[in-house]
Amino acid sequence: MAYKFVDNYRERGARKKLVAHLEGRGITDKDVLNAIGKVPRHFFFDETFWNQAYKDIAFPIGDGQTISQPYTVAYQSELLHIKKGDKVLEIGTGSGYQTCILMELGANVYTIERQESIYRHTIRVLPGMGYNANFFFGDGSKGIAEYAPYDKIIVTAGAPFVPEILLKQLKVGGILVIPVGDEHSQKMVTVIRVSETDYERIELDTFRFVPLVGDQAW
Repeated sequence: MAYKFVDNYRERGARKKLVAHLEGRGITDKDVLNAIGKVPRHFFFDETFWNQAYKDIAFPIGDGQTISQPYTVAYQSELLHIKKGDKVLEIGTGSGYQTCILMELGANVYTIERQESIYRHTIRVLPGMGYNANFFFGDGSKGIAEYAPYDKIIVTAGAPFVPEILLKQLKVGGILVIPVGDEHSQKMVTVIRVSETDYERIELDTFRFVPLVGDQAW
């Protein structure tokens, strides 16, 4: 991974083109687009692959994980309707790119990763970029109950079902965004907690994520 943190006119120009591309694909939330335009995605790549950083593709980061496709990051972020100061739980820190986008949107992020090598790498890199989230190592499928409730919860891996334990960690009025399906494709699902006992579930477009692994998943 790159540690020089060089961000010049070439990379900034590539981000502008990426933002325009995402607008063309239907992303309309200006705050999300501005966040995509600010976060230097090439910092999450080895310098050898910087030419891949602003393509609208997922890319391997090791241990069977990927940095998510920019469109997917923007899509999930838009569904969360982040307000400044929102307390957000992110399941699956991964590269940390989504974490940075959430923080640019003004969220107070609690993020958990189960792959130790990825976790240790991310907790070094993100603070060096100026993004100081609340980092946790462990089984994200169970959430982080001790800091609940959360205004928003985002799951960045494909789950076989919506874990009940995550629903219980949402505030009333809170939003959970999670891809649900089999190991090959998932429907993006938004769940809104409308009362202490009632939830509204909306199924949206089809995506393909790496599987969510843990006690409440695969």
